Amino acid sequence: MMNPDKKIKNPILIEFAGRVRNRRNDLSLTQEQLAEKVNFHVNYVGGIERGERNPSLLALINLTKGLKCTLKELLPEHF
Repeated sequence: MMNPDKKIKNPILIEFAGRVRNRRNDLSLTQEQLAEKVNFHVNYVGGIERGERNPSLLALINLTKGLKCTLKELLPEHF
């Protein structure tokens, strides 16, 4: 039986998380620096990068500005 405390992470969020993390690393930004640039709490950025958060459209737009990329670059390829 599955442990009820463990949530199954959505594969779309996991792929998105990796793209955000990779782009942040490409820009040599820490999670703290990205959070400051986009006016998010650092824990929220960490949650996004772990695939635990499902950011809103406005949050996605802020991320693209902070990461200097398009939304298409962050979304999984099947979108």
